[in-house]
Amino acid sequence: METVEQLLAELEQILDESRAVPFSNKVSVEKETLYDIISEIRMKLPNELKQSKWVIEERNKILVDAQKEADELIKNAEERMNRMVDDNEVTKLAYEQAAAIIDSAKKSAKEMRLGAVEYAEEILANVENRVKELKSVVYDESIKTDEYFGQTLNVLAENLQELRMGK
Repeated sequence: METVEQLLAELEQILDESRAVPFSNKVSVEKETLYDIISEIRMKLPNELKQSKWVIEERNKILVDAQKEADELIKNAEERMNRMVDDNEVTKLAYEQAAAIIDSAKKSAKEMRLGAVEYAEEILANVENRVKELKSVVYDESIKTDEYFGQTLNVLAENLQELRMGK
């Protein structure tokens, strides 16, 4: 199964291997081949977007799990603290440990959330860049194709005119 990146590479290969139009820097490509590849890319993009959504969902699950773990740690710390209330020094130590556990859990949850967001942004930015590149390539090639056909029609018209004048 080809990825969007592989399909873009295939487009580049087609352009690189296409016949050159004489006396120009243009190439001749089969329009249908380009349309087929573009259609495949359009079909693949939703899958890559689904993967990005999956990453975000997984990130959210991780955050929920981290929150549950933090809540459990807090609950355990509170239970432990309640058992040690009788001794002032033990109570003080329990408060410090509970605060450290809470800070650690919050820090871990924040780091996980930021990492997941950065990853999702990176994936979406890559997809956006690929689509922009593809759009540019397809646009440039359609202009080149239009110019090629325009030039060909002009040459044919000139040849027809010469034939008619030679009668």
